[in-house]
Formats: sequence, structure tokens, C-alpha cells
Amino acid sequence: MSLALLGLLLAPAVVPSAAAPRLPAGPGSAPTTTTVAPGGTAALTGYAIRSAAEVPDTAAAVSTPGYATAGWHRAGPRSTVLAALVADGTHPDPFYSTDQQRIPRRAFADPWWYRSDFTLPGTSESTSLDFSGVISAADVYVNGRRVASAAEVAGVYTRHELDITDLVRAGTNTVAFRIQPNDPRKHLTLGWLDWLQPPPDANMGIVRDVLVRRRGPVSLHDAHVVTSLDVPAPRRASAAPAPAPAPAPDNVLPTPAALTLKARVRNDSQEAATATVTAAVSGVGGSRIVLSQDVTLRARETRTLVFTPDRHPRLRLKRPALWWPAGMGPQNLYGLDLTATVAGGRSDSVRHRFGIREVKAPLNSAGARQYTINGRPVLIRGAGWSADELLRWDTTAAEDRIKAALDAGLNALRLEGHIEPDEFFDLADRHGILVLPGWECCDKWEGQVNPTGTGEKWNAADRLTARASMAAEAARLRDHPSVLSFLIGSDFAPDAGTERDYLDALRAADWPTPVIPAASAVTTALSGPSGMRMTGPYDWVPPSYWYDKREGGATGFNSETSAGPSIPTLDTLRRTLSPAELETLWRSPWAPQYHRSPSPTYKTLKLFDDALAHRYGAPRSLADYVAKAQLSQYENVRAQFEAYARNATDSTAPSTGLVYWMFNSGWTSLHWQLVDRYLDQGGAYYGAKKANEPLHIQYSYDDRTVAVVNRRSAAVSGLTARVTLFDTSGTSLYDRTVRGLRVGGDGARTTALTVPAVPAAPAAPAAPDGPGSTYLARLTLTDGAGREVSRNVYWLSTRPDVLDYEATDWYHTPTTAHADLSGLTSLAAATVTASARTTRHTGSVSTTTVTIRNTGRGNTPALLTDVRLVDGRGAPVLPVRWNDNHISLWPGESAVLTTDHRTADPAGGALRVRISGWNTPTTQIIPRSR
Repeated sequence: MSLALLGLLLAPAVVPSAAAPRLPAGPGSAPTTTTVAPGGTAALTGYAIRSAAEVPDTAAAVSTPGYATAGWHRAGPRSTVLAALVADGTHPDPFYSTDQQRIPRRAFADPWWYRSDFTLPGTSESTSLDFSGVISAADVYVNGRRVASAAEVAGVYTRHELDITDLVRAGTNTVAFRIQPNDPRKHLTLGWLDWLQPPPDANMGIVRDVLVRRRGPVSLHDAHVVTSLDVPAPRRASAAPAPAPAPAPDNVLPTPAALTLKARVRNDSQEAATATVTAAVSGVGGSRIVLSQDVTLRARETRTLVFTPDRHPRLRLKRPALWWPAGMGPQNLYGLDLTATVAGGRSDSVRHRFGIREVKAPLNSAGARQYTINGRPVLIRGAGWSADELLRWDTTAAEDRIKAALDAGLNALRLEGHIEPDEFFDLADRHGILVLPGWECCDKWEGQVNPTGTGEKWNAADRLTARASMAAEAARLRDHPSVLSFLIGSDFAPDAGTERDYLDALRAADWPTPVIPAASAVTTALSGPSGMRMTGPYDWVPPSYWYDKREGGATGFNSETSAGPSIPTLDTLRRTLSPAELETLWRSPWAPQYHRSPSPTYKTLKLFDDALAHRYGAPRSLADYVAKAQLSQYENVRAQFEAYARNATDSTAPSTGLVYWMFNSGWTSLHWQLVDRYLDQGGAYYGAKKANEPLHIQYSYDDRTVAVVNRRSAAVSGLTARVTLFDTSGTSLYDRTVRGLRVGGDGARTTALTVPAVPAAPAAPAAPDGPGSTYLARLTLTDGAGREVSRNVYWLSTRPDVLDYEATDWYHTPTTAHADLSGLTSLAAATVTASARTTRHTGSVSTTTVTIRNTGRGNTPALLTDVRLVDGRGAPVLPVRWNDNHISLWPGESAVLTTDHRTADPAGGALRVRISGWNTPTTQIIPRSR
């Protein structure tokens, strides 16, 4: 038997965004027999699983065909132990209230058996098991014989290919894994740090496909494409790169490319063999390049085959179809097909897609990473991505989340560990979102270097596992054009020996994009400066914080940063927390919140709740608390992205990237999320969406300037900006219009005007922070034809938030005085009317259009009006992606909002549109259908 550590494909999971998480199949419904056709590859379709403490039989007996598994649990092809036990009802849903605490951890202290059968029609071909995703390690048995030990099959990111040709038989065969318990402090697997309450089984199981491969005498391995673009080097003379000129259309872009095709060809037989290897590259528009080469191999010999552009000039492409991130150009993809034939018959074949693009990330003069894609500079607007807590995978749900990220204006997602399966990266390639994968902090992965982490020190076996993990992930991810970089460290860089191992593995894999030594500001001997920083914050700070070029403010590349808590919508809270927990949520800032974090630092919502009460007024009810939280999250997230966008073109110490911490949570959470578990969208999400508009007008909290930022490729002229200030009674305090504005493309900005300071209201003896301190700013941007292309409304105070930077710690900067926004409670009720229609398209997709108008007679705006779809029972229809939402309209103003969504289930009753807002009574209307 042979064992090759090649790389792992972990399968963390995402729960669909329906009313409740979709769970794996229940008991008896997951088949555990897989048929593998001649010359084919098939994934095991499911397992029978049981604790080894409950199985008295020997490993040889368990792994023998025909062994009885009555009373065992059923698990899907990618499943942790707990995921299977939740699916079959053994344990409760761990996402509601504190139900996860009811699941006994002792049940997962022993190994668990995973057993599956597969059938072969014959044994004339070689047969192998190809797998990864074992947490934490496993002894592997086939037909009663052990083929690998847990010492060999260890580490979640290692890949294993086991030759089982001599053990299989025609008919039924059995493979059994004895899975060892997981502890991320002790094993190079994965953990949850301070993100969420960790699952009781610590994710032990198999979370990637186990493949049974059948091949002829010659097999193909490690196939990939090395691309080279002739793109001018980015400028490095100044800290802020000059905006690039608008590019020519992609199909005529004068950027030639050269392709080099590589693969290892292996003779698995005991005799010499000659194989003909045919390589086919299929391109956009039906283009196709076909090349062929004969390879003669000795018995058991492996040789690397290379098709170079020097020997094959057709691999030089004069006008390649480049891959671009969303918003910068099309996501063109090519296909690579390799086939090995021996004596006229197909012996093996591989197929995958790749993209042609160039990623560079030089350090600017301020020492920050400045990414360019195909020669064009790009401000990274990212967020942290979380897998499902139970590592369940659902492709549709993952695609929903990626689409939501793009809809919020993000262009990148960071994966700190929990590196998703191939389907995730295929989706990222197709939709054009950039990905920053890397190792995680604080546990075993940083055991050698992190003095504050919990990870144990490495031994010699751990070093081998780490090296194999890097080789595996490099080989798996290198051809995905969405992959922007690999971070070989998180909070800390690896030690010198480990860094050398990682870089050697990446180099051997022809890794094509920049390698970053850590997500924090470090310098290593081999990689040099990281060009990144990890200054936080991770808990509440006011919106003005983001404009200072210190700590987490808008300068350089901040790899993880946000104002911490993110209270979801009332709909989500009611299906997350018990009634008693809901009362505690708004009444008791000091109370521990189970759904925030296991970390003592983030145990309560005290910082957030105190700021909310000081700035908006103490909450009067759960609904009032949630409404104020949405206002706070909207203004804070918007300011964070707007500050980084404004400072991206500064002449000194510009901002080059940020990763909002985080985009989503792995479970039902009150912590670090732009979207909640069910993909419901609140203030945080719409604050990001507003800030990241392609053409956007924005206000700066530090100097009161109003700027226009253009993320489109082409410059825009003939714009008109208007700024109006109002007090809370609706009286206009200031009104100015600036015409003839022009702004360049690719993130350029222009300053339209500076808003004068509003005089502070006199302090009343009984109410020193009275409503006179609060005012509103309405910003509108219209194009040359008079069409409104951007609208942005701020609620501001004449009393600023005051930060104590000298008292900054690792997770926040204290606020010693707060802005007064309590005047918003004095806004008169607004009158809003709406009409709606739903158009059902072919298939399961519908479009709902809502026309909303402020029909009030006075001067009161309808502030942060929220429009959402609900079914007849009042439950949100999700996922949805509105063109705009959380809008603010003055009397006489109207807006047309549209969303595409899945056609509602008739069992849920008639679709309704629910309209609510800060000062708008909740109403519902039934859309007309057509």
C-alpha cells in the first residue's frame, strides 16, 4: 500500500437561508453503498456511524462487507458527528437559545466509526481512495485490512491517496474510518476561537468527499496552468497610486498572455508503458487549443509533463479573455482537459477550469499592500467569511451568501482557516469575488509563535502535517482566479523553519499570487513586511473613529476590523432567543450573552449598550432597542467603508484595503456580522450597501467635506451634488447645490463642498443633551439628465463623540463623551403609502417592485424606512436582494424598490410587503400579481 500526502479539501458548511437551517438527511435516508463505474470516479454517498465505545467488534470485522449496522446513525457524505446526530433528532438544534448546552460532550470523547460500502463491477483497473477533510485523524480500513494509520491520516488540510487495488474485489467492498476526537489546541485542524460557542463534538468527522477512483495503467496528477501576462508594473513612486485610465473593452485589451500546462504522469503498472497525453484548452467563444505528446515510463515511474509556449506557440494568446473581479470586467474562464491513452484506450483524464489574470501587491511608500488586478489598482473592500458551525455544506446557500456580499458592495472575502470546499471557489470564480484564504490564529496553528494563544507546541509530526497541508491547499487553489493571496500567518507569522516549509511548498506548486506572512504588521526574513495590520477594533467605537489615521482608522490595509456587536432584526431574534433571553437582551447590558461569544472580552454587550443609551436614549422596549441598534449599526458600518474609500486616494498613508470582521456568522449570533444566520438584512448590511455604491456621495465626520467616489471604470462628468441640513422639526438649516462635478474612475473621488458647522443648541437645565443637538443631512447626487444616482442621509449631532486614544487596548478605543442623537425620538410620525406588484418568471424566481412615497403634509422625513417581503404568517421571505432599502424620504419624495426572490411557497399564504421605519407605523400590503 502507498500513502501520499497531497493536500486537503475541507468542507465547511453554510445553512440555507430559509426560515430554518436545512439539515442533513435523517436516519435511514443516507445511502451507504456507492457504485463505481469502470474508469470512473465516485464519492462515497454516506456513512453508518457509531461511537467506538459502543462497538465491541474488531476493526477487521467492522470493515468487512456484510457487517450489520443496525442501530447505527446515518450520516451524509460530508458530515461531522454532531451534524448527523442533530439531523436524526438525537440532539436538539444547537442554534436556538442555549440548547447546545444540552448536548453532552462526553459522547464525543471516544473515536467514532464511519463505515461505507462501494461496489465494483470488476478489478481489471487500479483502484484508489482519494480523500481529505478528516477531523482530527483516522485509522483507515478496507475489506478488513488497515491501509493507513491515524498518525498518517492527520490534519484537516492534508490530502491522501491510498492504493487499494490489491484489496478490492468485484462486488461489494467496505471502507471504514475510525475517527479520532478533535481538539484544535492539540491538532492542526480548526476551531472557533472567539467567533461563537464551539460545538460539543469539536467538528470531529469527515467533511470532504471520499473518492473512489478507477484508472488504467497510466494516471494523471497535479494538472494545472501557469499563466503569464504582459501587464505594465504598477507605479510605486507615491503612497497613493494614481487612478488608472479607463481600460479598453476586455475583448480587445492589448495584454498578451502565455500559458504553460503541467501535469505529473504516473505508470501504476508493473511494466513499462507508453501513454499519449492530450491537452485541450477551451476558451471564451468556443476557441480551442489541442496539443499532444507521447510519454514512455518505466514500471512505477512518475514524470512531469510540461507543454510550454516556446514549444507550442499556440499557447501564446494575443488577446486573452481576462478574468476580472465583479464590477471591473467579466469573469472569463477557460477549461483544461487532459487525457492519457494507452494502446488506444483511455487510461485517465482530468478536467478543471482556470482564469487568466495577474495579481500584484507591492508595498506603497507608506509600507501598505496595494493590490492590482491586471494592472489596475483596487481598494479591497472585504469581510470575514464563516463556515457553518457544524461544517454542513450547501452550494445553493453558499451562492446566496456570495451574492449577498456582492450586493453589499464587497469585492473580497477572507477565510481565516475553515477553508471551504472546491464548490466555494468555483462560485467565487464565477461571480467575481476575491478570496483571501489562510491559516487561523491562536490555536495549534500558532502554537509555536503565539504567546497568548492556546495552541500546544509542535513536534516533528506536526511540522510534516503543516508542510503537507500547505502543499495540498496550494495545489487545490492555485488555478482559481478568485484567490487573491495566501496568508501563511494570522495574528503571528510562522517561525523561520515553518515559513521556509510553506514557501517551498507554494513555490513547488507554482503558486501565482502574493504570499503574505501574516495578517498583522510583521516582517519576516524570507517574506519581508506583511504590508498589513491587525489593529482592530473588535468592539464598539463611534463612526468618527474611522476617519483618524491611527489605530483602526482608514489607512493602510486592515485585515480585520469592525465596531463589534451586530444585533439582528427582530424577526431573527425571535427565532434565536427565548422570551426570557429577549427581555435580558434589552434590559441588562451587563448580562452574559450566550449568542455573542465564549470570550470573556465579548461576553456582554455593555460597551455597545452604553453607547446606544448615551447617543440615542435608553431603550424603552425590545422593539425600541432593536430599532436603535439598526440605526447605530447602519451609521457605523457606512462610516467605516466610506472612510476607507475616501482615504484610498490620499497622497500620504492612503487606505488600501479593509476586511470587515465579519460578513456572516456560523450560527445564530449577536456578534460580528453584516448578515445574520438566515440572510436577513438589517442596518449593518444596508450601511455597507449604501457606502459601497458604484457611484456614491458621502459625508466625512472629521472635516465635514462632501465627496463623490466613483468605483466604475470610466470617469463621470456633469454631476450635481446637493446638501441640505434639517433640524428634527423639519426646518431647513442649510441648502447648497454644486453643479458640473467630474470624478475619475477606479475609485477616484472629488470633493464637492464643505458643510458649515451647525451651532450647538443651548443646554437646557433639565435636559443638557436635549433634542436641539440632533440634526439631519440629506445628500443627493444627480447626473446630467437630472436623474438621482445616489442619495445618502445622515443623523448628526452638534456634540461630537470624544475618543480617548491614550487608553486604547487591543479591541477598542474608549469613548469619553458621546454624540447626542436622542433628538430623533422627537421626529413626528411620517405618513408613507406604497403600491407593489410581483411578477413571476419562468422557473422559481419572481420579482417584486414596490413604489413607496412619503405623503405627509409637513416637513418630517420618513427615516430609515424598511421594506421587506413576508409570507402570510409574517415570516420573512429570504433571501432577497433589494436594489435599495432602509431609505429616508421627505414629504413628496418617492422611490421604486425592486427585488428578485424565490417564488413563495403557496403553503405560506399570500406574499405581503411589510413597511416600517424609525418614525413610520408598520403596515402591510398585498402585491398585485402578473
